[in-house]
Amino acid sequence: MRHAFAVLMTATLLSPSVHAEEPALRTNHPYAGMWVTDDGRVRHELLPNGRYVEARGSRERAYEGRYEVTGTHIEYWDDTGFTADGDFVDPDTLHHGGMVLRRRADPVARP
Repeated sequence: MRHAFAVLMTATLLSPSVHAEEPALRTNHPYAGMWVTDDGRVRHELLPNGRYVEARGSRERAYEGRYEVTGTHIEYWDDTGFTADGDFVDPDTLHHGGMVLRRRADPVARP
């Protein structure tokens, strides 16, 4: 019985966790980063862990939630239950809710 328990514990400890690998996979996501409308009013920060933070005007954390990207399509699920989507039309341009957001290299800078 001890031997079986030891084998089971060893297998469990040596097996990689799916949850432990998930952030590493998302870290290299090509669309993670800051996306901003040309007037700077709307700012989406797509975090590498699958979460986003949206700022609207002076409200820095107006909306927060999770997102998933399939190909060039993005789906948003706000923490309040609101859903939205968009499409990346090129590596630096996101069309979302009638808006055009562009990739911003420096998330702190404002237009």
